[in-house]
Amino acid sequence: MITIQDYLRYSKPMLLPEVGEAGQLKLKQAKVLVIGAGGLGCPILQYLATSGVGTIGMIDFDKVELHNLHRQILYNEGQIGLSKVQCAKSVLENLNTNTEYIAFEEKLTPENASRIFPEFDVIVDGCDNFTTRYLVNDTCVILEKPLVSGSILGFNGQMGVFNHNGSKNLRDLFPQPPNPEEVPNCSLNGVLGTLPGIIGTMMAQETLKLIIGLPTLKNEFILFSTLEWQFTKLKF
Repeated sequence: MITIQDYLRYSKPMLLPEVGEAGQLKLKQAKVLVIGAGGLGCPILQYLATSGVGTIGMIDFDKVELHNLHRQILYNEGQIGLSKVQCAKSVLENLNTNTEYIAFEEKLTPENASRIFPEFDVIVDGCDNFTTRYLVNDTCVILEKPLVSGSILGFNGQMGVFNHNGSKNLRDLFPQPPNPEEVPNCSLNGVLGTLPGIIGTMMAQETLKLIIGLPTLKNEFILFSTLEWQFTKLKF
């Protein structure tokens, strides 16, 4: 149920007729798993937490490094060398104590994906490689889980909502992952710190809309260039 504290904290979103008390209750009851606690994962996690999502899981086996800090804004210099998901969990608990946070400090595999995903209603993928991206998609298809997926490269971002209310999945758009030799190496490519913030926030927005039951992308894929502010929506 919605408490007095909920009314005080979430009065602004509940003033929206499209959200209201019913929508905020859906957020409170929702369980969302975020794949990756890096550039995209940080803003996604922050906005899901502050928006009142009841249970948030996060999976990442990486540790905080100095070069992460310009874009992964959940972390600070004192956390270098520590587990990202444990640091993220600590910060998020201070942002909203009413949310339950579950940290999975492990690399995503077919085995643990099949074990972890069933615990959650929505999967949000902010990973940085195609192997994981297709693993997440295929597991969501098998388990019939909706998926919000995004990626960044250079000044560009992409986003889609897959496997939701009968919509298509990633393989309907891109049947096979690209040849590894043709894929840019993330560690060798630059990015302004604001880009993952922009795309991650867009992904959080679609996730909140999906939970509440508002219209989301369906068989559509967003291509967003922040260098020239070109926004393209592809239908597939």
